[in-house]
Amino acid sequence: MLQLPYATYRPAPVSLADLAPPTGEPRPAGDAIIRLLDLTIAAVALFVLAPIMLLVSLLIVAGDGASPLFVQQRLGRGGSGFGCLKFRTMTPDAEHRLALLLAGNTGTLSLWRRDQKLAGDPRITPLGHLLRIASIDELPQLLNVLAGHMSLVGPRPIVAAEVGRYGRRFASYCDRRPGITGLWQVTGRSRAGYDRRLACDRLFARRRSVALYLRILAATVPAVLLARGAC
Repeated sequence: MLQLPYATYRPAPVSLADLAPPTGEPRPAGDAIIRLLDLTIAAVALFVLAPIMLLVSLLIVAGDGASPLFVQQRLGRGGSGFGCLKFRTMTPDAEHRLALLLAGNTGTLSLWRRDQKLAGDPRITPLGHLLRIASIDELPQLLNVLAGHMSLVGPRPIVAAEVGRYGRRFASYCDRRPGITGLWQVTGRSRAGYDRRLACDRLFARRRSVALYLRILAATVPAVLLARGAC
């Protein structure tokens, strides 16, 4: 029996044991419904959250005078690249700081290569830490959803350097638009190791349906509010 790692969120748990192979709507019809939901929910969310997003932008600029947005090239559906938007949560010289950290510590380099994350990352600003805990840093990705680069629910958007780690599983990744939230975010978020994220992304690609899409959206709410596994 398949079991979902870290399946601890309540209410609205998502359990792999409950995920039978999709037998409902045909995939093209399901994809059209999901895209319609993406457009509708993202547009409403942007309208409602616009004051918060403006305030966050002003706070980031007031902190160090640099751009409030961070744009990184990620891979989307079909393997095509796009500029993934986030509120900037790191210092303007984050890349330089990362290079210094990795050059001076083999243990840190090993952890970075394994998880693409750093525990207690010194590049993250105090405001950025709060934005990450509340997942507010990802709100600009609603614009990516409207543009068709992303979905509200899907695999974690990856950079080109990660393709080698996906191997044959990269085909499953390319089959879907990457998502703001997804199966791994509601089953552990940053506590989930890289291999678990890959497994969740592949499983979502294989068993995607409107019902699973809605269940993950519902489970995202308590996951964010409780900040379980947030970094």
